[in-house]
Amino acid sequence: MNKDPKKEMIDRLAAEARSGGLSRRDFMHYSLAAGVTAAAASGLWTTHAAAQTPKQGGTFRVGIHDNNTSDTHDPGTYLTVQNIFLTHTHRSYLTLINTDQTLGPDLATEWTSSPDASEWTFKLNENASFHSGKKVTATDVIASMNHHRGEESTSAAKSLLTDVVDIVADGDYAVTFKLSGANADLPWLMTDYHLAICPAKDDGSIDWESGDGCGPYKIDEGEFGIGFKLSRHDGWHGEGAYFDKVEMIALNDPNARQTALVTGDVDAVSLIDLKTMALMERNPNVVIDNVPSGSTLTMPMHCNKAPFDNADVRNALKLAMNRDEIIEKIAFGAATKANDFHHSPSMPYWPDDIPQRDYDPDQAKSLLKKAGAEGLTIDISSAESIYSGAVDLCVLYAEHAKAAGITINVVREPNDGYYSDVWLKKPYCVVAWGARPTPDVMYSLAYKDDAAWNESFWINERFNELLRQGKGELDDGKRAEIYREMAILARDDGGTLIPFFRNFVYARSKKVQHSGSLAASWELDGCRAASRWWFA
Repeated sequence: MNKDPKKEMIDRLAAEARSGGLSRRDFMHYSLAAGVTAAAASGLWTTHAAAQTPKQGGTFRVGIHDNNTSDTHDPGTYLTVQNIFLTHTHRSYLTLINTDQTLGPDLATEWTSSPDASEWTFKLNENASFHSGKKVTATDVIASMNHHRGEESTSAAKSLLTDVVDIVADGDYAVTFKLSGANADLPWLMTDYHLAICPAKDDGSIDWESGDGCGPYKIDEGEFGIGFKLSRHDGWHGEGAYFDKVEMIALNDPNARQTALVTGDVDAVSLIDLKTMALMERNPNVVIDNVPSGSTLTMPMHCNKAPFDNADVRNALKLAMNRDEIIEKIAFGAATKANDFHHSPSMPYWPDDIPQRDYDPDQAKSLLKKAGAEGLTIDISSAESIYSGAVDLCVLYAEHAKAAGITINVVREPNDGYYSDVWLKKPYCVVAWGARPTPDVMYSLAYKDDAAWNESFWINERFNELLRQGKGELDDGKRAEIYREMAILARDDGGTLIPFFRNFVYARSKKVQHSGSLAASWELDGCRAASRWWFA
């Protein structure tokens, strides 16, 4: 049967309009050009494109991967996707990453810096309130930031705030950060998912235990590792929060997640099994969102333990992976090849001229001989909950490594407790990292010598010197040169193998709508689907 070209064109126009990529004026213009009457085109706009208009109501049920029963409401310990999605649903930050990847306001309505970027002042939204009814003030912001500062702090975000000398209130609704030097990225840094704003206690600490927040939804009930039920916060200061209620359901198993979506038990899932992506795309009731990002899997080797304390061994293991085959067979093309430095093409100052490290088992074998480590045998830990195919990735990597004379034993770890029992404890494992907005934020979190999340325990004096320089360099050209040298050091001396930067691939029911533009910072629209999406 021949297809009607007019109908095909109208369908394409309607799809573009629904995604927000076509204005009403352009929709009418192209419809008329296709031979549709003005009255019919207007009706089509109302039927199709107007579906993009947010509507209030309903309960949004979302299946979340990467849940641990050991998670808590303490923002300094946030780690899993369960934590990250929940905090972006029930708590707020000073700033946020918009759906077009730009920086936008959350609790802060505006921010300004001194000429040398050593002081930053954030003005707060005076309409913001906690779920308990208390107004959000500068006192809460200061206490929330200080939770991650000081010698006694055990927060994973402690390294991000080491340059902060003091934080002072300017009245009830403004705070000023005073730094030891320049930091042009401070407003971006405030989007880090640990830096949620919690209510202050009288002693200057924060009340994180209660789960009180000032985000779009308040927690009604829930348990980590099982799920949470939330309802709209009437005092929400921002845009969105179109659903009446939100239900988070812990679904670590990929088959269980996808089955729940297909059967209608949930309205969206945070991660799909890439092996079945093509099949799910053929389901008329399911929509797949495939979003390129700076998120990645890392494979950190503990540089303070043999055999990983030898740079030649580390580089041999990096050369022993065929990344092209990994991307084809594990990521199913939904990824960008990485080069063993944690600086993605989605970040500013991307050093695209550094030669790509490719699969070279002969060179790997030569490096092992130089290191006196011929016939190397090692274990690598992985779990399916951190990425669909994470265990298979290691199995395929082990096959690649055989050509270099390396034996890799793949250890499948339990999904629950992976980050508390394996990461930072076992000397070689697979870790899922979300995207970070700038290289300074990423390197400060995971590569800085004293960072709590320096997952490879790598210490390089030159790298840390450059990190300090880059943070305070206001000249973009010089800053790009600094980050390029840092990338080369991480690639050639660092303890982290990075196979690829992964796309966020998640799915939703066709009745769930969004703007058509999706944040690339985390799954599910920067983990803000609960407040940004709506039912058709």
